[in-house]
Amino acid sequence: MRIRLAGTMAATVLCAATATEAAAQTPPPQDGAIVLNEQLQLGDVFAGQTLNVVDAQDQVTVETSAQGNSASGAVENGAITVRSNQDMRGDSVARTDVILGGDTYGEVNATSQAGGNYLAVSAYNADLTVDATQSNTGDLVSATTELGDSNARLHGGAAVNASAISNTTALVGQASFLQGAVDQSSSAVVRSFGRIQSQYIPSTASVTSEAIVNAVAVNSNATSGQNLSITQRSTGDFVEAEASANAGNAWDLAGRARASGNQAILYNEGGSVVTESDQDNSAFIRASALTTAYDYGQAEAQARGVANEVSVGNNDIFVEIDNTQFNSGGVDVTATFSGTNGYDVYVGAEAVGNSVTGYACAECQATLDATNTQTNSGNVSAVANTSVAGSGRAVITGATAVGNSASFYVSRPAH
Repeated sequence: MRIRLAGTMAATVLCAATATEAAAQTPPPQDGAIVLNEQLQLGDVFAGQTLNVVDAQDQVTVETSAQGNSASGAVENGAITVRSNQDMRGDSVARTDVILGGDTYGEVNATSQAGGNYLAVSAYNADLTVDATQSNTGDLVSATTELGDSNARLHGGAAVNASAISNTTALVGQASFLQGAVDQSSSAVVRSFGRIQSQYIPSTASVTSEAIVNAVAVNSNATSGQNLSITQRSTGDFVEAEASANAGNAWDLAGRARASGNQAILYNEGGSVVTESDQDNSAFIRASALTTAYDYGQAEAQARGVANEVSVGNNDIFVEIDNTQFNSGGVDVTATFSGTNGYDVYVGAEAVGNSVTGYACAECQATLDATNTQTNSGNVSAVANTSVAGSGRAVITGATAVGNSASFYVSRPAH
């Protein structure tokens, strides 16, 4: 077993600040091997970049990352238990500012990522047991990416991303069995902001802003199985994701914002899935997407906010879900487009207090057992605003607000 600890690293166009990082690999371990991980971050972690470029002839790529605690590992051909305790007590802030003057001919990619605690474990032909605890009592997790200016001409298009996640646990399995418990809690404010400002974009350009308090993602395939218990607590003041995409003349322009309190997404192929989930959110959830263009070909503004979300899917014969969700925080979602002359406009706003989805394979004659309890006491609001001052071809808009949503179904793999 090897454990590696690394400190801060920085580069010109790739800037990453990681307070505590651990990596473990087991090629192959003895059955019953145990990995113990203890990480405590007391101070703030900050990463920032400013780029000022005029008339760039090729691509412009900028990545900025700030992470409090990070641990990763992998197991192959054996059995292992990972016991991890990560405690983040400082702020995590990542910021990227890219000023592009004149004509930029290559594609522009600008990304900022900020995180409190991160754990990732992969299993290949193995049995993996995880006992993970993640706690963030810092004040702030923030990611900001701003690109361009009012005179920028982005000929190759652009992709702007801002992602802020307080706690993340990611598990991957291939021909493996994943079991154990994940406990996440956070009282930090989580905020992301992404923005494009440009005069002319004759290509595809998008702004994606994501803010999540607690996130669990599990993906297993090739005759795998899962038996996991997930507990998530979000108690910060607010969670905010804001995307702003703006151009004088744009061919294909999109602003997309997603804000979540607690999120657990699980998928499996080839075996049974048993999941127990318990989510509680009291933070105010806000997602806002704004897209503006005087002349446009296609324009999109999409925003989604959800306090608690669970999705469990299995492309095999058995799924069991025991889900409890409680939300007392408000959810406010706004999607806005404003333009003058163009073709197609798509605007969508979706706000949900509690959401659970479970599905299995119909062709496998699957069985799905679900026990669900959802309580929402927070206000839920979704607003879509569309303004076309001149002429346009199509305008497609939608706004959906739901207090509690539960969907359980058995369907064919392609549905």
